[in-house]
Amino acid sequence: MKKCGWLHLSYVSALVGLCLVNALAHAEEGKIKVFAAASLTDVMNVLVKHYSQQAGVQVVPVYGGSGTLAKQLEQGAPGDMFISADEKWMQYLKDKQLLQNATIKPWLSNRLVLITPLAKPLNIKAEASVDVNQQAPGYWCTGDTLSVPVGIYAKQSLTSLGWWEKVRNRLVSTQDVRATLNLVERDECDVGIVYASDAQSSNKVKFAGEFPENSHVSIVYPMALLPQASAATASFYKYLQSVEAKKLLASYGFKPVVAE
Repeated sequence: MKKCGWLHLSYVSALVGLCLVNALAHAEEGKIKVFAAASLTDVMNVLVKHYSQQAGVQVVPVYGGSGTLAKQLEQGAPGDMFISADEKWMQYLKDKQLLQNATIKPWLSNRLVLITPLAKPLNIKAEASVDVNQQAPGYWCTGDTLSVPVGIYAKQSLTSLGWWEKVRNRLVSTQDVRATLNLVERDECDVGIVYASDAQSSNKVKFAGEFPENSHVSIVYPMALLPQASAATASFYKYLQSVEAKKLLASYGFKPVVAE
């Protein structure tokens, strides 16, 4: 009898566990998981809130450096949509056949700027004829120049202006653009290279200058659906291209580039 009792208890426990797994899987099915570049954090949170209220669908954003997110998706992380801060990492996932190719499109553009801590304002002229060491001799920071889009753009601009060799030994690399912003806000970095939208989002930093557009490749945020994306995800994808979304994006410092 005791043996039968234990068998019965084990069966019930297994059944309960199976039901719990099924319930969790069902709950996840009703969500839209969006992997988005860290620089989109503020505006995406608002877009998600607006859309969720309108459509009654839960959208779960996952933020980080575009390269980090792409690698996570490559390794099997569940997701429905990917929004990168550059075309490199979108192409990376396309080459891995991890996207619905027909849905890949440019969504936004941005500008590359310099910021300083609030208490240490500077006016930095991003011109080749200017001595960068005299303008800003302290520590600089930006995203990793090999993998993080803002860092890649930053290196292109610094190289174009002839500043790279003068700055590289005092340049601190970060995991994404928001980490750079945080360092400057805390006065742990004298100059940060971020996007204009990030500079606009904080009242703890000062705008110090802007890199010429021709000093780096065009800043493009492409977006695409992943193979397992549902019809609900496709609807959110369309919402992000709506007039309402474009107005909100513009108010946060982004420039929508897709056609209606």
